[in-house]
Amino acid sequence: MTTHDSSSGLDSSSMDDQPSTKRTVSLDPEPEPGPGGEAWVDNFNRSFRQVQAVLDRNRALIQQVNDNHQSRIPANMVKNVALIQEINGNISKVVSLYSDLSSDFSSVFRIKDGDDDKPN
Repeated sequence: MTTHDSSSGLDSSSMDDQPSTKRTVSLDPEPEPGPGGEAWVDNFNRSFRQVQAVLDRNRALIQQVNDNHQSRIPANMVKNVALIQEINGNISKVVSLYSDLSSDFSSVFRIKDGDDDKPN
C-alpha cells in the first residue's frame, strides 16, 4: 500500500510545544466488495482527470496571456480579455468539480460509517 504523509512539511523543531497532526492517507484505495465498491474509485479518478484537464488548459491560456502582454501589440491585448474570461470560467468549473468531489467523498464515508454501525 502506498501512503502519503499529509503533515505540513515544516521543520518540527519550530513547533516543539505543539501536538503532532501527522496523518497517513492511502493512495491505493482498495474497493469494497459488493455493489458499487469499485464505482466510487472510478468516479474519483474520472473527476480528477477532468480537473487536471481544465488546469492544463488554464496553464496554456495563462502562458498565452503572458505572451500577448509581453508583445505589447494592441490586438493581442484585446485578445487577452477573452482569454482571461475563459480562465475565469475554467476556475468556476474547477470549483464545481471539487465541490462535487467533496460531496461524493463525504457520501462514500457516510455510507461506509453506516455499514460499520450495523451489528454482525
